[in-house]
Amino acid sequence: MKRGKKNRLFTRQTLSYMAVVFFGVLVYFLLSNLDSISAIFSRLISILSPFIFGAIIAFLLDVPMRFFERRFLGKFKRKRTLAIMMAYLSALVAIFLLFWIVVPQILDSARSLLGNINLYLDNLNELMDYLGHQFDISAEDIDQFRLSYEDILNQLLVLVRELLPDILNISMRIGSGIISLLTALIASIYMLASKDKLFRQCRRTLYAFVAKKAADELVRIFNLSVEVFSNFISGKILDSAIIGVICFVGMSLMNAVGIEMPFIPLISVIIAITNIIPFFGPFIGAVPSAMIILIVNPVSALWFTLFVTLLQQFDGNILGPRILGESTGLPPLWVLVAIIVGGGLFGFGGMVAGVPAVAVLHTLIHELVNNKLKAAGFNDEARFIDSADSATKTNDTSDDKNVENQDPPSAPQPDKNEDNNEDNP
Repeated sequence: MKRGKKNRLFTRQTLSYMAVVFFGVLVYFLLSNLDSISAIFSRLISILSPFIFGAIIAFLLDVPMRFFERRFLGKFKRKRTLAIMMAYLSALVAIFLLFWIVVPQILDSARSLLGNINLYLDNLNELMDYLGHQFDISAEDIDQFRLSYEDILNQLLVLVRELLPDILNISMRIGSGIISLLTALIASIYMLASKDKLFRQCRRTLYAFVAKKAADELVRIFNLSVEVFSNFISGKILDSAIIGVICFVGMSLMNAVGIEMPFIPLISVIIAITNIIPFFGPFIGAVPSAMIILIVNPVSALWFTLFVTLLQQFDGNILGPRILGESTGLPPLWVLVAIIVGGGLFGFGGMVAGVPAVAVLHTLIHELVNNKLKAAGFNDEARFIDSADSATKTNDTSDDKNVENQDPPSAPQPDKNEDNNEDNP
């Protein structure tokens, strides 16, 4: 028996050592061939990009599809098909309204900006001269920051010359992008139509090859991720749309009372789009918008900066918490890390999706730490819980409850024999 136990122990130790060695060799191989592996991974992502975008479209349209399916189509036989049609129709109507109402005004604002760029640059140069005179800045230092129409035109010409050799590649990329978009739309329709079947197949495969306890945990993590991502992204889109509308209305009111606010539709769209990015979004949208207004009217730029500051305070303290609630539950430091890491790895999409991804990871780590602490006999504050003391407290509490539950002592009853003796002297 001892020999068998030693052999089993030896086998476990050998397997552990082999796993450590294999992991070390694997890490060394990955680090030594990092460029090749990165190229292969990028190529694989490029090939699968239509299906990835299709999954993103299906994820975004799953919420309106379920809404139509439950609220209006509960008694129909083909309710899933009708719900998909209504969800895509709603998305197309929203895109059409965006292009029909917002895009023409944005184009008018951009056309006006480019048509009067020379006048705006002269105003900006006059402002720089005034500031240089007020703060005793030398003319040579000011000339370094001067801009002219010719300088901008020359820079645009240089940019066009650099892009001319790549016109064929750009046109091919546009055509490939259109094909990828159509593939993504078709894939998203199939994903939504067979969503239940796909989930059922994935669930069967998972439970077939993974232990039940681990499979249950993976299913729980998946459901948690879907809930966090869905609540955060849908809430953030709604929040940004409301902020864009409020920005448009506020700038229009300021323009009506005499404070000149140019390019209102263009700036409102910039504020709404950049507001989707958590934490940094308001600053990313406010800086270029203020610069655009600055070249038209510096005083209006100051009023706009004040207005955007108040608007973002309203969004961060009142509107955002009402819409998003505790969908992430992340501390500010983790939000900052999620945005920087996600943006550095995946750009704009990483900045948006990084926050819910880190929120899920933060929740899982928090649960794991709490379970480990409880198993080791600690509470949530990492203070040791004495079992004897806790048992004593439990017994005292139970004794107190028993005393409370006991009936109050009854009053002493008179003795019947004594009564009889009193009646019979």
